[in-house]
Amino acid sequence: MMFCPECKSLMKASGGKLKCTRCGFEKDIANKSQLMKTSTRTEKEITIVDSEDEIATLPTTAIRCPECGNNTAFWWLRQLRSADESEVRFFKCTKCKFTWREYD
Repeated sequence: MMFCPECKSLMKASGGKLKCTRCGFEKDIANKSQLMKTSTRTEKEITIVDSEDEIATLPTTAIRCPECGNNTAFWWLRQLRSADESEVRFFKCTKCKFTWREYD
């Protein structure tokens, strides 16, 4: 990122120049490789609880399994989206072991 030497605001690339959005200061782009995107966002892996030891310690709740109709499931929370969005609830049926998720 480049900042304006005059007012310290963020400068944006436009027409081969860097332009300050606040005061209008302009500067020629000397090194175009600095403007190239060098990294991409990667999604985090979703952790599904699989081992019987981990499942045994999870709390249970009364919820109907969409696969077998059982009324009890283990549950846990994971933050999959942005920090300002709610967590996702995961459920695993105590009878058939089907896993599903629920969003707010």
